[in-house]
Amino acid sequence: MTNKTAITPNARLIEVFSAIQGEGLNVGTRQIFIRFAMCDLRCHFCDSSHTWDIPHNCRIERSPGLRDFEIHPNPVSLPMLLEWVERQNLSGLHDSISLTGGEPLLHTQFLLEFLPQVGATGLPIYLETGGHRPEQLAMILPYLDSVGMDFKLPSTSGESRWQEHAKFLQLCYDSHVEIFVKIIISQTTDSTELERSALLVADVSPTIPVFLQPVTPLEKPFAFTEIPVLAPSPHQVLNWQALMKKYIKQVRVVPQTHKMLNQL
Repeated sequence: MTNKTAITPNARLIEVFSAIQGEGLNVGTRQIFIRFAMCDLRCHFCDSSHTWDIPHNCRIERSPGLRDFEIHPNPVSLPMLLEWVERQNLSGLHDSISLTGGEPLLHTQFLLEFLPQVGATGLPIYLETGGHRPEQLAMILPYLDSVGMDFKLPSTSGESRWQEHAKFLQLCYDSHVEIFVKIIISQTTDSTELERSALLVADVSPTIPVFLQPVTPLEKPFAFTEIPVLAPSPHQVLNWQALMKKYIKQVRVVPQTHKMLNQL
């Protein structure tokens, strides 16, 4: 009989810190952010391109909100991450834990062991995702309380994931997890893609909230493409909101407030 040694998965992280959520349904709430490394998308408007690959080190905030970061090597063990979260979790301070990235669903095997244990904090678990990995989502859905999924419009992001988005959204809705959709919009956004998005959401449920987020233009050193991604005009935003509200009950326009608050 062969003895098999259990291998505890490790996390590849960018950072762990406490901040104010700047996007979507949870905007303005205080969260413990666990930012995972790696992303398999290359959105033109991405403001977190430093998360696309695995860095040698990650930053861990000692005290919530003080930005007194320690530097630790990647990968990070599960007990160590649990300890860091517990250190952040001052009584009554945080509303939830945010799993963000990068793309957290690239770390499903780690999350399968981490989420049942971090649930002991009593904090709701919020997943922020590109919304294009339904198979991985299905594995961890029982441990999630809310999901904020992106719709990647080809005209704005350069990515096209319609089928994956539809399956992903349906899984969330069927599981009764709190779900909302975020869509980055820019001057180049194609209105027919917004209508297609609205129809896709309405086909699952017209009650699912949609958040239109005018892009915050990136400075040239941080831009992914040579073509600038510019914010839409007020006229465009008003027209697009009206278009989507033909199909969806809640279509809100909310800027990326974490940038305005310098909560990056």
